Amino acid sequence: MKNYPVKPGSKLQLLQCDPDDTGSYEKSRQDKKKAKAVTEKLTDQLSELQERLYANGDRALLIVLQGMDTSGKDGAIKHVMSGVNPQGCKVVTFKTPSAEELGHDFLWRVHQKAPAKGQIGIFNRSHYEDVLITRVHGLISDKAVKQRFNQIKEFEELLSENGTVILKFFLHISKDEQKKRLEERINNPEKRWKFNAGDLEERKFWKNYQNAFEAMLAATSTDAAPWHIVPANHKWYRNLVIAHHVVKALESMKLKTPPAPADINFKTLKIE
Repeated sequence: MKNYPVKPGSKLQLLQCDPDDTGSYEKSRQDKKKAKAVTEKLTDQLSELQERLYANGDRALLIVLQGMDTSGKDGAIKHVMSGVNPQGCKVVTFKTPSAEELGHDFLWRVHQKAPAKGQIGIFNRSHYEDVLITRVHGLISDKAVKQRFNQIKEFEELLSENGTVILKFFLHISKDEQKKRLEERINNPEKRWKFNAGDLEERKFWKNYQNAFEAMLAATSTDAAPWHIVPANHKWYRNLVIAHHVVKALESMKLKTPPAPADINFKTLKIE
């Protein structure tokens, strides 16, 4: 598989990362079927590992998904997390801040939604919106953006030091692919509910967003919370890459099934 890990402090140009890439898989029906089979096995592993994470209750996993409109954040959650027990997983979307939230620092509302120990938390859009939309539309200065970059890194380091593993995925699609997906939403009655006229307005700022993403990815990818650029033109490959990294992260925790209660003799236990 191929993704593009962002090295801390590196310079980045998204043009060097091919959103149409599918790694060692060909864009054929046969290879697509193979990739889906591998993804299915990974989601089975994920289900088992999540149960251990929940049972142990001493670590947490935070998955951050960012990308342009239609990049596939909802689809990735639906497919990769299909076998996860909802009791141990929570998806959070950060929308326009409320009046109460605006009365605090920009990370106040985010910290409250960080996953508890034993949980998987998924941010479908995240605290990074506050250095993307705000920057593209000139709502904050470049100086404030750089300050927020540092505050985000300190926040994520705090989570990491307290037992949360952080995975951040930028779902990378081309402008042509976004056009195709927007047209599909317009033309398919079953998908029109997803369409937002604001998506067309934001599309006009495509280049500005690419520049903002490049700066964000380069400035906030750390050893504790690395960014992975995921080629996302092909949904089946996007799912495969994300599933691989999530399973790998959970395996790195070396989770074991907790021991049975010491005060119970299971050999003599009888249920009337």
